[in-house]
Amino acid sequence: METLRSHLSRVRIPEPSYRIYKQECCVSFSTPRSEGGLFIDLYSFLAFGKDYVMWNYEKTGNPVYLNIQETPKQVSESRPHKKPTLLAIGVEGGFDSKVPEYEETYRIVILPDFISLLYPSVELPEKVRLAVDGILAAVGAERKEEVAAWTADKKQVSPYALSLQQVQNGVKVPPSGWKCSKCDKVDNLWMNLTDGTILCGRRNWDGTGGNNHALEHYQETNYPLAVKLGTITADLEGADVYSYAEDDTVEDPLLAEHLAHFGIDFSSLRKTEMTTAERELDQNTNFDWNRIQEKGKELEPLFGPGFTGLANLGNSCYLASVVQAVFSTKDFQRYYYENVKLDDAFKQAPADPTLDLHMQLSKLAHGILSGKYAVPSKKGQDNEVAEEPKGKNALTSMLQGQDGIPPRMFKSLIGTGHPEFASSRQQDALEFFQHFLDQVEQNHVAAVGEDPARCFKFCVEERIMCSVSKKVKYTKKTDNILSLNIPLRAAVNKDEVAAYEKNLAQKELAGEKLSDEEIVRPRVPLSACLENFSAPEEVMDFYSSAINARTTAIKTTRLATFPDYLVLHMRKFVLAAGWVPKKLDVFIDVPDEIDISDMRSKGPQPDEQFLPETPDGIPEQVDSAADEAIVSQLADMGFPRIRCEKAAIQTLNSGLEEAMNWLLVHMDDPDIDDPITRVGNNETSSVTALNESDVETLVSFGFLPEMARKALKATGGDMERAAEWILNHPEESMAMELDVGACTQDTQAEVKYPDGSGKYRLLAFVSHMGTSTQSGHYVCHVRKNDRWVIFNDCKVAVSGDPPKDMGYLYFFERVPS
Repeated sequence: METLRSHLSRVRIPEPSYRIYKQECCVSFSTPRSEGGLFIDLYSFLAFGKDYVMWNYEKTGNPVYLNIQETPKQVSESRPHKKPTLLAIGVEGGFDSKVPEYEETYRIVILPDFISLLYPSVELPEKVRLAVDGILAAVGAERKEEVAAWTADKKQVSPYALSLQQVQNGVKVPPSGWKCSKCDKVDNLWMNLTDGTILCGRRNWDGTGGNNHALEHYQETNYPLAVKLGTITADLEGADVYSYAEDDTVEDPLLAEHLAHFGIDFSSLRKTEMTTAERELDQNTNFDWNRIQEKGKELEPLFGPGFTGLANLGNSCYLASVVQAVFSTKDFQRYYYENVKLDDAFKQAPADPTLDLHMQLSKLAHGILSGKYAVPSKKGQDNEVAEEPKGKNALTSMLQGQDGIPPRMFKSLIGTGHPEFASSRQQDALEFFQHFLDQVEQNHVAAVGEDPARCFKFCVEERIMCSVSKKVKYTKKTDNILSLNIPLRAAVNKDEVAAYEKNLAQKELAGEKLSDEEIVRPRVPLSACLENFSAPEEVMDFYSSAINARTTAIKTTRLATFPDYLVLHMRKFVLAAGWVPKKLDVFIDVPDEIDISDMRSKGPQPDEQFLPETPDGIPEQVDSAADEAIVSQLADMGFPRIRCEKAAIQTLNSGLEEAMNWLLVHMDDPDIDDPITRVGNNETSSVTALNESDVETLVSFGFLPEMARKALKATGGDMERAAEWILNHPEESMAMELDVGACTQDTQAEVKYPDGSGKYRLLAFVSHMGTSTQSGHYVCHVRKNDRWVIFNDCKVAVSGDPPKDMGYLYFFERVPS
C-alpha cells in the first residue's frame, strides 16, 4: 500500500470530457476477456493487454493500472431466438449472435513488479478509489465511437401523420379480400390513409412487386401516407407505413385513429405480408445473398496466419472487405507487418496511439496477418443458429469458426472528419478504398519510407483530337482505380435475355412470379468492358483553340503506366430518381488472368500537330455568323430562328445534318432560346446573379465549379434544376473537363510510379449484395496459396465456388515476367 501511495502523483481522477479506454488494447486486440485481462493506465486512461502494458510503462513511466478481467457466467437456459428483421449481426432486430454474459473482477496493479491489490477496498487511497470509480462509471471511448448497425433504418415519426386530414368519403375497408383498384393485383397492396384507396406497390427491378399504382396515386393527389395491408396486426408498431412525401418508411403514432376512420379493427387482423424492411432482407437473402456467401455449401473454416476475420461493428462490412483485399497485397504486408514491430510503432507513436494512423494500421496488420487471433472460437457451441442445424449452410457452419477482431479504433480514426465514414451508415466500398489510400498517402508525406499506397497508382493519358483541325493535345492524370462502364450490348447471352424478358412479361400479365432459378441476367465479358474503356469517344461542344470555336473532338484514353496492383471498378450503380444509386443487374465474366498490354499509351507522335494553349476565358458562343441557307432550311421545318442560328454556329456551318443533330440534342436546354452572345461586342444574354453558396453546394456533389456556374446560369439560379441540368447534359461536363484540362496539366504526371508488364492475375474481389451502395452487404474473396478464401466479416473459410462474375471491385496482381 505504501508503494501505491508513493505513486499517487501518477494517478488522475477522470473528468467527463476525458477519453477513457477500457474495452480494447491500444496496440493489440486484447480485451478484458483475454488472458490476463486489460490494464488501464490511471494517468493517461489508455488500455493495454497483459503482454503490452510494460511497453507503456517503459515509454511513460506510469506505474499504476486498473486491471479488468471478464469471465463468462454460467447460463442455465438458452435464450429464445427471434427472427431477424434487419440485415445486421449482433444488434437489435438483426441476427442474434447469442453473446454470453460476463462478470467483471478488478484489481489495482503497480508496475514494474506487478504488485496486485484488491478492488474495491477501503484501504486504498481515496484518490485511487475516485479514479477507479470514475473509470468504471464512464462510457468507454470505444463505446462512444462504436456505432449501431442500420441506424438509418430506424423509423421516424412523420409530420404528415400528425396533421393528416382524412377524406369523409364513407369508404369502409373489409378485413380481407383486398384487390388493387386499378389492376388485378391481390398482394403488395397499400391503402392510402387519406382517402382509403387500395392500390398496388412499386415494381421491383426483376419485374415482381406491383404496378406502381399507389405511387401514381400520390403523384396525382399528393396524399402522402399509405399503410401496407397484411402488415396490420394488434401490434401496430409492426405495421408498414410509407410516406411518399418523405420517400421513406415512417412511424404513424395516430395509426389506430387513421385505420378506424375506414372501419378497420386492427386487433383482429393477422399478418399476411412482409414489411418493406423484411422484404428487403428477404430479397438480400435469396439469389445474390446465397450465391455471394456460398450458402448451401459445406465450407471448411480456416485458422492461422492470414486467415483472421474482422468482426462486424454494424454496417462495417464495406470496411472489412476492402481491408482484407488491401492487406492481401505484398506492399501493405511488408510495410505494416513484416518490416515493423508493434513495440517500435508504439514507441514512435504520439502520446495517444489511438490517434496515430501508422500505429493503428500496424496493429490491424498484425491482428490480421499474425494468426494470433485466428483461432477456433471458445464459445462456438454457444453460438449456433437456433433454427438451422449445423452444416446446413455456410452461415451456420462458419459461425462455429472464429470470433475475428473488431477494427474499432481503426474505423474511428480513418473516419475522423469524414461525414460518411464517421457515421453508422452503409458505405460504398469503392469510395472507402480511395479514402483509405488517400489517408495512407497523406500519412506518408512527411514519413520516412516507401508509401505502400503507390502500388495501386498509375498514370492515365488522354489524347484529344479536334475533328476540324486534326490537331491534338495530351493530358495526364494519376488514379488508383480503373472504373469501367458495362456495355450491355456486348452481352454474350442476348437471346437468352430476350427470351427471359418475354417470359417475364407473360408471367406479369398472368399475375405470376418468376423463381430465382428462372432469372436470366446479361453476361458481359470483362474484355468487352476494357475495350469499351479504350474505344474512341466523341466529345460534343469541345472548345478548339486551333479554330477558336466549339466543335466535336475525339478522345482516346490509355494507360501511361501499369501499376503493381490493378483495381477494376465495375460501374454497376447508376443514379436513379432522387439521386439514389441503383444497381445494374448483370454478370461479368472475369478470367483468372488478363493482359492489358494493348491499353498502353504511345505518347505524342512525330507527325502530330498540337493544339495551341487554351485562353484563360473560353467564350460560351463563338464570333461567327450562321449560314443563312442552313438556318432557312431548319426554319422551314418549324424550328424557331434563334435555335436554327445557334445550331448552325455551334456546328461551324458544316451542314444541315450536323446542325439538325445538334438541335435535336440541345432543344431541351433551358437557355436554348436565349439571345446569342458574341465575343468582342456588348451584346450579352441576361445574366443571373449567382449565389456562391449554391455553387459550393454543387461542387460538394463532385461537379466542376465552372459547370456549376454554367448550370445555375442556365436555370436562373435554381440549384435543384441546376443539378438536374448537369446530369442531363453529360456532354457539357465532358467538354468543360477537357477545356479545363488544357490549361491545368497534372503536375503529378511526371512523378514516377511503379510500371511493368501488362499481364495480371486475379488476386481478390469484393462483391456486393443489395439494391444500392446505401444498403446490403459486402464480402471479400482472396486467392491464397492457389485456393480461394471467403472473408465474410469474422467468418473465414475455403471458398467452394467463388462468384467471380458478381464482383464490384477486382484486385489484379502483376504476373512476374
